[in-house]
Amino acid sequence: MSIEICKKILNLEFTERVGRTEYCDHPDLIKHITGFDPLSKDINEAVQANRRFFEWVPYDFIWSTNDGPIGWDSLGRTTNMGHAAYTRGGDDYKQPDPCPFKSAEDVLNFDAVKEYGFPDIEKRALFFKESIENFQKVYPDVLITGGYYKTIVSGCIASFGWDMFLEAVGTNPERFGEYVLEGFFNLSMANFSAWAKVKPFAFICHDDMVWSKGAIFNPDWYRKYIFPRYKKLWNVLRDKGIKVLFCSDGNFTEFVDDIANCGADGFIFEPLTDLDYIVKKYGNSHVIVGNADCRVLTFGTKQDIEKEVKRCMDTAKKCPGFIMAVGNHIPSNVPIENALYYFEAVRKYGKR
Repeated sequence: MSIEICKKILNLEFTERVGRTEYCDHPDLIKHITGFDPLSKDINEAVQANRRFFEWVPYDFIWSTNDGPIGWDSLGRTTNMGHAAYTRGGDDYKQPDPCPFKSAEDVLNFDAVKEYGFPDIEKRALFFKESIENFQKVYPDVLITGGYYKTIVSGCIASFGWDMFLEAVGTNPERFGEYVLEGFFNLSMANFSAWAKVKPFAFICHDDMVWSKGAIFNPDWYRKYIFPRYKKLWNVLRDKGIKVLFCSDGNFTEFVDDIANCGADGFIFEPLTDLDYIVKKYGNSHVIVGNADCRVLTFGTKQDIEKEVKRCMDTAKKCPGFIMAVGNHIPSNVPIENALYYFEAVRKYGKR
């Protein structure tokens, strides 16, 4: 069973093949493989499409986070930072809403707990427990992770948007680090504490805290204000025996050691982060999820795709905690024949 394979991999036990997951936003591909439409208004058909796709790949875990029953946009000021669209035609793209913060000073006086309210931890734990149990019932053969999305930096992006976020940190990095981040940390801690009561086997801590070229801010700022807070958050989970997998877009190679020192049990990352470095230093001690490049699947030849799969396998297949995935999603513009060839190559080279 895939769920048992996943637990062994997360416990750093060798299995007959490498672990598998994907972040697939390609409904035409899923329908091509399964015969069912994942976007169907018939919920049973949509579930059947996903279930059969997960079995076909096969998935060992589903990347999953849950920040609670009510979004911040219903509780206080937020902005829409905008996202790339992975759907056909990109017709779901939404331009960012006007930022409700008018100045850096406005941001520097922001308290996330006062704005959004402090959740009841017991009620939040019950919500998380019911949510993950219901999710697991729908997909019983694949491990469903717990997780939190708006941890610290991502929380700031969601609230302020990029422009005001950057301006406020640049105006007074000490005030922002000591005061503003504390509010987001306290909200994260409440949710992490609730998840700790649920005790999922694994937990994804998502925080998009870097860009494609690396650090957004001075690395010393991260080491003073971000990473000590990660350690406190993760200790709450690790004390309950929960595996903590850190996930960020962009390139966090320069911070891999910091993240490991904070207590992460594994790394989930895009192709920009250095797989070679992680394998050489943490290949026997940490879970590694990634890191094939969707640009190769989109624009490359079959030879290019096979080379990309071999790059990942030759580097990381020797690691007991390796889980193969396209690190930056499989979007809907990937040619179906290329995607199918990718899956074929993973099966071929993923055997141990």
